[in-house]
Amino acid sequence: MTDFTTLTFTLETGDVTIRLRPDLAPGHVERIATLANDGFYDGVVFHRVIDGFMAQGGDPTGRGTGGSKLPDLKAEFSREPHVRGVCSMARTSDPNSANSQFFICFDDARFLDGQYTVWGEVTEGMEHVDALPKGEPPRSPGKIVKARAE
Repeated sequence: MTDFTTLTFTLETGDVTIRLRPDLAPGHVERIATLANDGFYDGVVFHRVIDGFMAQGGDPTGRGTGGSKLPDLKAEFSREPHVRGVCSMARTSDPNSANSQFFICFDDARFLDGQYTVWGEVTEGMEHVDALPKGEPPRSPGKIVKARAE
């Protein structure tokens, strides 16, 4: 199990602090923390931001089609609800295809429960997530300036 407890995304508007949930998804927390501390997320944009739903990022291509060079992760689904501030992994139709892309819920998205891996929750700075430019993709997407796990 990982020793990381928090992840900080520094956005252009300020810091977003996320409490990591290794109790729910140890493999996904380890992946997110490793990628963050390797600088993988630094400069990566939020390529899909849907008002009232979620902000998705973590693709180095900025198009929603890429991931890291690491292998895809086995699903770690839980009963944890997808509600405002919850951080979960994006994936293809294959449940075991999560890699580096993630999303942060703006609002309740309970229809995703049990189908996507929850790995954290925003504890501070949700207003900075709310302020991300909207769109699929946004005309001028917001980006992660720096990401670090501690």
